[in-house]
Amino acid sequence: MTKADLVESIYEKIGFSKKESSDIVEMIFDTMKDTLERGEKIKISGFGNFVVRAKRPRMGRNPQTGQEIEISARRVLTFRPSQVLKQALNKE
Repeated sequence: MTKADLVESIYEKIGFSKKESSDIVEMIFDTMKDTLERGEKIKISGFGNFVVRAKRPRMGRNPQTGQEIEISARRVLTFRPSQVLKQALNKE
């Protein structure tokens, strides 16, 4: 599913214009992005949690040459699905 598919779905199900539907989708994604950039967690009940985690620098290896290299510290986004979503996916 793409952003355009989400806009189309809102347009069909709710009846907003495509411009309004697009604005809503953009607003939601902008809000989520801003929240995650601040390092805050997003919890969507019945769906799951988005969490930004800090990873420390570590040593890695170039698989072609075998040379050791340092992998820099970075922040990564993780998603943990809720039990409701897990059950829906597995039809339990």
